Amino acid sequence: MAVEFPEIRTERLLLRPLTEADRVVVVRIQTDPRTNRYHPEPPDAAESDAKFDSWLEDWAVHGFGYLPVRTLATGEVLGVGGLQLRTFGDEKILNVYYRFLPEAWGHGYATEMAAAVIGWADRTLPRYPVQISVNVVNQPSMNVAKRLGFRTYLETLYEGALTRHLRRD
Repeated sequence: MAVEFPEIRTERLLLRPLTEADRVVVVRIQTDPRTNRYHPEPPDAAESDAKFDSWLEDWAVHGFGYLPVRTLATGEVLGVGGLQLRTFGDEKILNVYYRFLPEAWGHGYATEMAAAVIGWADRTLPRYPVQISVNVVNQPSMNVAKRLGFRTYLETLYEGALTRHLRRD
């Protein structure tokens, strides 16, 4: 099931497929202790490299996945986010992900990026439920999900933390 993810431009952001050239900045974002304050076991560089490889594989197999989030104004990478096809319980879902550098927090970038990729998913892959999973103590990420119209679907333990899984009605 390969689809084609087009480059998406929002009011302030450029969203385009992940490439090898993005590795250094994405691994830096993934391993920054400030971006992992709600993660019970933050990834190290080796784990982040392995995740990056799997994200490149998602692009090769599915035609979409997690991506660098760049500003239109400067081209600077502010974060990483997007959609990943995952199995949750016994169903395939599209997992929405967002992780941004602390300098980008509080400016609405996560909401802007997520709204754009969710809109693409609604048009391109409507058969899959879209889900956001958030550590219950991560109020900033919970606020993003709520601004996007997501509500609690289920709570489970995930990677050692109580996690709220949210979906739209």
